[in-house]
Amino acid sequence: MSRSAHPAGPRHADVFPDGHYSAPAADLNVLDEKVWSRTVRRNDDGVATVAGIEVTRLAEEFGTPAYFLDEADFRARCRAWSDAFGPNADVFYAGKAFLSRAVVRWLTEEGLNLDVCSGGELATALAGGMPPERIAFHGNNKSTEEIERAVSVGVGRIVLDSFQEIVRVAHIAQRLGRRQPVQIRVTVGVEAHTHEFIATAHEDQKFGIALADGQAAEAVRRALKLDGIELIGIHSHIGSQIFDMAGFEVSARRVVQLLAEIRDEHGVELPEIDLGGGLGIAYTSEDDPKEPYDIAKSLLDIVTRECDAARLTTPRISVEPGRAIVGPTAFTLYEVGTIKPLEGLRTYVSVDGGMSDNIRTALYNADYSVALVSRRSEAEPMLSRVVGKHCESGDIVVRDAYLPADLAPGDLIAVPATGAYCRSMASNYNHALRPPVVAVRDGEARVVVRRETEEDLLRLDIG
Repeated sequence: MSRSAHPAGPRHADVFPDGHYSAPAADLNVLDEKVWSRTVRRNDDGVATVAGIEVTRLAEEFGTPAYFLDEADFRARCRAWSDAFGPNADVFYAGKAFLSRAVVRWLTEEGLNLDVCSGGELATALAGGMPPERIAFHGNNKSTEEIERAVSVGVGRIVLDSFQEIVRVAHIAQRLGRRQPVQIRVTVGVEAHTHEFIATAHEDQKFGIALADGQAAEAVRRALKLDGIELIGIHSHIGSQIFDMAGFEVSARRVVQLLAEIRDEHGVELPEIDLGGGLGIAYTSEDDPKEPYDIAKSLLDIVTRECDAARLTTPRISVEPGRAIVGPTAFTLYEVGTIKPLEGLRTYVSVDGGMSDNIRTALYNADYSVALVSRRSEAEPMLSRVVGKHCESGDIVVRDAYLPADLAPGDLIAVPATGAYCRSMASNYNHALRPPVVAVRDGEARVVVRRETEEDLLRLDIG
């Protein structure tokens, strides 16, 4: 696997000469706990299990491809983030990573909040029982209908993303007889060390209102004058799949500086700041994400220090760790089909899914791990590329990895850390049927999002 690529994807092409691949693991049968959910292990027969259930049994019952979501692991990560930040901060799960009614119920029961960025995500949040006051509504181009529904149901905050939206939300709220709590999303000029498409705080992109040239300060002036909205804070998000906290330190410093300017100009100390999310996870054994406690301590220390220097009351902090909660809790199970060795290059291993169930490799050139999970193998490692069944050369699931040389059609392989953005970005390309999401816990498995059928596919095709 090429390690010159960032886990979220490099900025340039991936044509590397021989010798740029990592050495294979000493034992391909070892399932690195860093990249697999907490209940995954191998049994005495070498078959991988999750929550005590053999993957061979799961494949028989639910078919492949399929996503298997470790509920106990998901809940444990919710608690870890909540405990790390404590009662004086808010943890908002980022719904775009993966959202279903079951997930909303788990979040509600574990005491987390939820941020959504579309009318569909809001509908799912409400249908799953999330209290509206614990919902934040994001998005750079919210429709009038979406804003009306968010205001009407009483979402806890709407994150304003443009000058037009400041006025639009204020007018809608006033018409509905509401005073809507809002935050202003600012771009702080920090470019996270991540893929260009998921770096979101430099000025040349679609999100937020720039600090540069006083635009954010002007947005605050306008928001404070409008009766339909109550400005409760500033929002900042610098990107995704971030391991280095230096970007957060610069971002927090600039956000606190803006809070001080607001106090000096308007005599108002805003009570909240949202530092966004984007904290990285381990997709491969070489990734080294920070623990929630370490992240929380770092962020809280940064904000407290900067507020003390500016003589500000430390605001309530919010974070949005969607990927960091759900990403590691799921894996995708595939059945091996065609195996095609290319002498002197690598072996292409085709599976029964592909870019329709995981677009991230094609979209971001993202790295993933993969393992043979239906049996143990002592065969030599072979450099492999796991590919899908779609009519695209870019239909790649795992770009470069080592699998046992005795891999055969019918074997089951699994790709870990696919809980975030895989099912939520899944498509019907080539009229593929999107896989199910199956929750596993304490030896039991149940479908939380069922597999699509041909009837589903044809239902919208009115002919």
